[in-house]
Amino acid sequence: MSVMLSTDDAHLPPGLVLAWGLPAKSNKLGRKPTQSVEQIVEAALELADADGFAALSMPKIAQKLGLTANAIYRYVRSRDELLVLLADAAWGPAPDVDAKDWRSAATAWTQAMVDRCDVHPWLCDLPIRGAPMTPNLLGWAEAILKVLTGARLSPSESLSCALLLDGYARRIASARRDVRDSATTDVQPAAVARFLQPRLNELGYSTLAALMAGGQYSDEIHEADVSFGLDRILDGIDVLIAQKA
Repeated sequence: MSVMLSTDDAHLPPGLVLAWGLPAKSNKLGRKPTQSVEQIVEAALELADADGFAALSMPKIAQKLGLTANAIYRYVRSRDELLVLLADAAWGPAPDVDAKDWRSAATAWTQAMVDRCDVHPWLCDLPIRGAPMTPNLLGWAEAILKVLTGARLSPSESLSCALLLDGYARRIASARRDVRDSATTDVQPAAVARFLQPRLNELGYSTLAALMAGGQYSDEIHEADVSFGLDRILDGIDVLIAQKA
């Protein structure tokens, strides 16, 4: 059966009706469906995990399921609609961040975002087209908003702080993914340091030269670096909370 827009659905974002488990309006024409929307999303998830975001084309997903290129549109109306469903499935349910204090809970939530992007690195490439509206993404938003409003921030302040933490998690995850993907076994950090250090000294880059001499300048993103940046963000939120008190 072919998926068709109802009058109300036409004013909603792509994929929202299906993401909430509601059937889109359809006509009765065509063969009986051999797949389900859930199977389409699962196939797309496997394809993205194996070959990255660039591999997510409707023909490739259809081929993986043994469908014709046109048949897949009987289940989802467009690639945009599929990406909405795929994002909700990949992020999954929100983490349990029931910690003893707001700072520990916010740290756990942000780390959970980074970890989820490590599981599905292509999540960093998904376009963000507005506020969360699908079940799992709303669950992630609700989890951090409860933490921040519980720390005496207003709902609007909490939302702004949540956006800040969300952006930090995505940026760290993206950077870690890029560094991981670009790493080659032929490159030796010690050889790079021996090549660069005299040139840094010669050009007057004394601070960089000192960091490199101490082994503190590398292309790796360590957990200590992630924690340092997150702690500075949380320090700023702490000041805001103190002002409220």
